[in-house]
Amino acid sequence: MNSFNPFSLENKNILVTGASSGIGKAVAIACARMGASIVLNGRNVERLQETFQEMPSGNHIVAPADILDSSSLNGLVNAMPSLDGVVHCAGVANRVPCKNITQSDIDFVMRTNMNAPMLLQASLLSSKKINKGASIVFIASRAAESPSMGNAIYSASKGALISYAKCLALELAPRLIRVNCICPGMVWTELITKVLDEDTLREAEQKYPLKRFGRVEDIANLVIYLLSAASSWMTGESINISGGGEGVLV
Repeated sequence: MNSFNPFSLENKNILVTGASSGIGKAVAIACARMGASIVLNGRNVERLQETFQEMPSGNHIVAPADILDSSSLNGLVNAMPSLDGVVHCAGVANRVPCKNITQSDIDFVMRTNMNAPMLLQASLLSSKKINKGASIVFIASRAAESPSMGNAIYSASKGALISYAKCLALELAPRLIRVNCICPGMVWTELITKVLDEDTLREAEQKYPLKRFGRVEDIANLVIYLLSAASSWMTGESINISGGGEGVLV
């Protein structure tokens, strides 16, 4: 039997942030099914344990920590095994019209969507926790290029993340560490269901050529590709995945 599988993640240690729900949870489970050992990070211990229970057996680690707290971040990084992959999935959204934006609105979104992954990544690199030939994936968004009402701060945070990732890719290329972003369109997660009503979302869904929003598994499968040897010549890229609805956001 031909056992060739370029998407295998066997013998890889992969950190997934935001692993307690949504895309992060799906990524953790999918990568574990592909043979990886997963470090699950998030702030909600109970929900991280729920993710852990849905994963196949393996050398997985539940590592709750608030990345925005310096002592918590240091403790997380110090306890981390050497990593072959990092998937930055943690994120928040906040719908505020531009004329009503306050400093607290900016801080709420930017601290989680931009500051946290940048600070975590810096700490991982300075602590030499990233192996040569590793792959780093950021979950960005089509929102960085496709405007929608009240979504300015979120869009800006994801645009900043993409720009950062491109610089990071250049800096890490000498060590063959690849850095890429995934830019999903609308995906069925709490990120959208908490801020928009279902009728609005169902109506918008029909504007997509494939007549549906994304599922978390759709994004997880693309993450597997970027973490695997199958994408060994891909770095500094921002990959759109939107069911053909490139500019269709709500």
